[in-house]
Amino acid sequence: MLRAEATTKLTALGATVDQKWVDDRLRTAIEKVRAQIPRFDGQFPSACTTAMRYRIKANDDWTNGFWTAMMWMSYEVTGEKIFKTQAEAQLASFQRRLDDHFVLDHHDIGFLYSLSAVAGYRVTGDYQRMVLQAADVLLNRYQPKGQFIQAWGVKGAADEYRLIIDSLLNLPLLFEATKLSGDAKYAEVGQKHYHQVLSHIVRPDYSTYHTFYYDPQTGAPLKGATAQGYSDDSCWARGQAWILLGMPLYKRFFEETDERALYQHLVGYYLDRTPADLIPYWDLIFDDQSDQPKDSSAAAIVACGALEAQQRGYWDDGQAVARGLLKALDPYRTEPGQEGLLQHGVYAYSIGKGVDEANLWGDYFYMEALMRLARPSWQTYW
Repeated sequence: MLRAEATTKLTALGATVDQKWVDDRLRTAIEKVRAQIPRFDGQFPSACTTAMRYRIKANDDWTNGFWTAMMWMSYEVTGEKIFKTQAEAQLASFQRRLDDHFVLDHHDIGFLYSLSAVAGYRVTGDYQRMVLQAADVLLNRYQPKGQFIQAWGVKGAADEYRLIIDSLLNLPLLFEATKLSGDAKYAEVGQKHYHQVLSHIVRPDYSTYHTFYYDPQTGAPLKGATAQGYSDDSCWARGQAWILLGMPLYKRFFEETDERALYQHLVGYYLDRTPADLIPYWDLIFDDQSDQPKDSSAAAIVACGALEAQQRGYWDDGQAVARGLLKALDPYRTEPGQEGLLQHGVYAYSIGKGVDEANLWGDYFYMEALMRLARPSWQTYW
């Protein structure tokens, strides 16, 4: 489907979404979150479901913050103490994880601590120290040779000398740390990393690599590759979604940035590969003849990106498209007896993990998009 056709279909769908529809969907999401609390009290859901049921896990993955953020959002809407109590107990766990440096040798510190500590700061005015402590951990991943934040593995390891596109959602933690501390070092690293992402991970046709390698000796750019897409040359759907949210989030902190033209090309690549039901397959190389699984979580991320992009002047009809995407996700909502908020997500197809399942980030971004529409003045946790 070409961009113009996809936009027309999405905006037409979006026109059917009124405030009552948004409020009803948000309340339903909150009640589903509430129903899961007894199972996970003191623990966390796994990153993705198995047979549409989350496993119980400790605070030991990159995804735990999504669960805490859903508690904070639920509390902001309802004012009910159960959600605040859960969020605060989880934040104690996040503090222990920082103090023990437990499973933090990766770049996803922003996913973890923007959605727990920054969220807590937004709601209560507390947790500034935890925000700065987490930002210091992320700052330590910075590689001066190459000027990027190393994604995975032991810092400096030659086979892991790379960044990944998801990292754009980790940068707001650094920018928030500069705002809180007055120390420019956090923002400066975030800006350098952002420049490297846009310089090397975007291809000439405006598709994106999942990951990009640098020479550990010189910092020179080497090659793009994938760890979760179909191939090194294809375009992982969730990766394209990350950049469509990450770029306008960056402009939120640096208003002088003007990358509208580039952003529009990236939007066009995504929409040109939108299938009939408007929800992408897990890699954008696939179409409706492919018999491949969809990734509902990518659509939820793009909905948030569209709303943020309209605010930043990057996408004129972003809100209409976001409303259309949420309406298109209606058939993907979980059914009675299933956990999570969205069915038909994909974690990592290449290793058969979380294929055609719910996942925590899909749940979270679906709920964030609803929150953005329900409360236009709401401060997100990024």
